[in-house]
Amino acid sequence: MENPSLNKEQKQAVQHTKGPLLVLAGAGSGKTRIVTFRIAHLIQQGVPPDHIVAVTFTNKAAEEMRNRIQSLLRETAFSSPLISTFHSLGARILRESIHHLGYKNDFAIYDEDDANKILRSCLLTLGIKGEASLCKSMKHQISFVKNQNVTPSEVANSGLSFEIRTHFVELYSLYQQRLKEANALDFDDLLFLIVRLFEEHKDVLEHYQDKWDHLLIDEYQDTNPSQYLISKYLSQKHQNIFVVGDPDQSIYSWRGANIHNILNFEKDFQDAQVTRLEQNYRSRENILQAANHLIQNNVSRIEKKLWSSRGEGEKIVLFVGEDDKEEAEFVCQKIEELIHKERISLREIAIFYRTNFQSRIFEDFLLRHRIPYQIIGGLSFYERKEIKDLLSLLHMIISDNNMVAFSRSLLFLKSGVGETTMEKVRFLAREKKLSLFEMVTQIVEGKETLGRMTEKQKTAFKEYTDLVLELRKINQISGLKDLLIAAINKSHFIDILREDKETFEERKGNIEELITKAYEWESSSTHPTLQMFLEELTLKNAVDEMQEKREKINLMTVHNGKGLEFVAVFLVGMEEDLFPHANARLDHQAVEEERRLCYVGMTRAKERLYFTAAESRFIWGTHRTMRPSRFLREIPRTYITKLMYEESY
Repeated sequence: MENPSLNKEQKQAVQHTKGPLLVLAGAGSGKTRIVTFRIAHLIQQGVPPDHIVAVTFTNKAAEEMRNRIQSLLRETAFSSPLISTFHSLGARILRESIHHLGYKNDFAIYDEDDANKILRSCLLTLGIKGEASLCKSMKHQISFVKNQNVTPSEVANSGLSFEIRTHFVELYSLYQQRLKEANALDFDDLLFLIVRLFEEHKDVLEHYQDKWDHLLIDEYQDTNPSQYLISKYLSQKHQNIFVVGDPDQSIYSWRGANIHNILNFEKDFQDAQVTRLEQNYRSRENILQAANHLIQNNVSRIEKKLWSSRGEGEKIVLFVGEDDKEEAEFVCQKIEELIHKERISLREIAIFYRTNFQSRIFEDFLLRHRIPYQIIGGLSFYERKEIKDLLSLLHMIISDNNMVAFSRSLLFLKSGVGETTMEKVRFLAREKKLSLFEMVTQIVEGKETLGRMTEKQKTAFKEYTDLVLELRKINQISGLKDLLIAAINKSHFIDILREDKETFEERKGNIEELITKAYEWESSSTHPTLQMFLEELTLKNAVDEMQEKREKINLMTVHNGKGLEFVAVFLVGMEEDLFPHANARLDHQAVEEERRLCYVGMTRAKERLYFTAAESRFIWGTHRTMRPSRFLREIPRTYITKLMYEESY
């Protein structure tokens, strides 16, 4: 299929029709076009459309691919090739063939809530107290082992800790049994059972190998072990497998993605050819050369070098502020310059940070500068559950009758007092013309009763009133930061967060950032009080709502920036233990993934790229001296303009 809009390497990829091909598609190299043009070319070369299956990772990407193919072949009558996500492909195969595994073909697919109900019933059957945090943790582990293709009988050799294995094998086995009894699958089964089906029923595998003799896979660097095996099995017979991906953009190991799937492609398919798409159509040359130098420090990669014909462009700007406030102020001033002097629209500007807690100070400064913003792929800082939970307890320090704060604080403290009991308190308080807190106090003192109350509920109310009264005393003699730390410690808030191991570090980071906010606000206020502090946070949320329909700049983690592009990008918090993250400190492979993440962030920028950092940050109640990220040292100064505090870089 000749097309003058394709470059030489793109044409090679499109016109290759037989045997395995790996397309190393660099950032901004037009990889989606290659997959669609190749499908159109195969059809024009006589391959029946229903012999082609193309797999990607999201329904949005699959729909976009379908539309592009239809546009390319709009004048040709043809049946459609199958373009699908991995999970949709799994569902299609299982609808036809799951009876070979002892299920009925009209199985149900359970959502997360339904699956958790089954798991909780299994925990009860095994005599294990099925609290929500344990249930979530176990579900996460089951999901992990399924995507690693580990059956219950194989768990002992799966690398899980002894602590997890103790009850896990029995629980996992019972969970799968209960699902099968209900003729139901969870989301992970859509891949897990396909592998079982292909391994245990070779005739079924051969049927699908003959049905689809051309397999195309987008974003191959993001495949997990199940997806890898499905791809390998389907293409085993005809070897017509075409994969597009970039190991330098493999950033999802925490989801189960295995970079070695793409790195080992030539070993898995010995006659494989490799085409490199190195021409970038997005970014200026200066940004790409800096990104090339950075990523060359990784060992786990396949060599390629991005280049652009769009010209050299501006140098990357590096700013290191004395502290994170100066960093945020710099970013806001630069955004105002980009908007007013260079006429760049707000939606073409992005602030990327490594972890969610970093959004807080930028939100505060953007509001101060009246620059509208939106959080992409997450919640605004003050809307996050752990922040609202803790603030609800602070509200009870200054209010006896805040119904929302009363209910929320009792619930997050896991007191054992549920909504039914709280509604009784509300009703009785209205009847007696007392505030909610006065009502609870009288119940604790035995002056009023709710009828049938368990000892646990009586104890919970007493502990709650004691906590609030103690915090009220502390509020009278201590500053805001110390009060907040006392509220965290005396409510055992960190222990509550720790119950969800999967989100603990991020949520703890958000609480640390709230302490920083309290300290900063207290230091800059003439007469700081808890009431004024809470009022300001309430007003921030009101301003957020007023900005809802305006054009906004984009705030997001670097992970959420994958697949996007912007005229101007700010990569903030470029410091050791922030980026690369502290969790990667002792793990070489984890540092390499952090470097790939930085590479992804850099290559989102079309015209302007800014690195920012701070020499010190206020973390968990103390000032901490920060070191510049190693990633900054790995980029030659040729590509960077340094602003201020030269001695720190």
